[in-house]
Amino acid sequence: MGVFYETIPDSLRPWIMEQKMLWVASAPLAGDGHINISPKGGQYFGIINERTFWFMDLTGSGVETTSHLHEPGNGRICVMFMAFDGPPRIIRIWGKGVAAENGTRGYADFVAKHDVKTIPGSRSIIVVDIHQVASSCGFSVPFYDFKGYRSILNDFFEKKEKAYQNGKADESMEKYWAFKSQLSIDGLPGMKRGYEYAMKHNIAPLKKMIGPYAPKVPRTLKTITPTHLILAALLGIVIGAAMALSLVTPDTVRRIQSKEAAAAWGM
Repeated sequence: MGVFYETIPDSLRPWIMEQKMLWVASAPLAGDGHINISPKGGQYFGIINERTFWFMDLTGSGVETTSHLHEPGNGRICVMFMAFDGPPRIIRIWGKGVAAENGTRGYADFVAKHDVKTIPGSRSIIVVDIHQVASSCGFSVPFYDFKGYRSILNDFFEKKEKAYQNGKADESMEKYWAFKSQLSIDGLPGMKRGYEYAMKHNIAPLKKMIGPYAPKVPRTLKTITPTHLILAALLGIVIGAAMALSLVTPDTVRRIQSKEAAAAWGM
């Protein structure tokens, strides 16, 4: 049976911090945008207080969560944990997320204040302002044995950073972010640092979607569609009619009404 809270209860904190992975869900505001779910492995998360949760966003080929959180008026996010051993349990955390990107004042301040250990692939710190927490059974989640964390991603970016420090300019993180973290699959701007670098150096983004659902323009609420044009035209007609009526004098209205009445009675 599900139980809901407005904050993270003290009773759930130890279990959350023992978990080996989490899932993050977000979506753009546009109705035809794509919902995204990302798995996150490793101890790169924490609880600041009962209303604040954070996790480290590591560099990868996608940038959906950051794109959605950067979108004006958005910020919706859900974080989920589930038990693969011991008693069954699923925890969901809903709230408004903010992405503090690597290289910004917010990122540096957060890392210093909360003593966060960063790694070469650290892209941003996602801070969630919690407004709801839910605990549910998870009776159908199977048992799995934890064997260890994969080190492939961390090893890749450690080598990349060393190569850059040794003089290989093409191995810079900015260039990597410009290519792979520039836009979301819906064409929304991703990592600001990567997007700005891409604009400055004319770097085309990684092509992510194919077929009819590949965006021709960013799928945002500001995108102009045929429906928007029709509604705008109808609104223009209504406004025009209202303005025309407002310019008609009372005598003119009475004459029109008299003629209509006469016509109705056959006069």
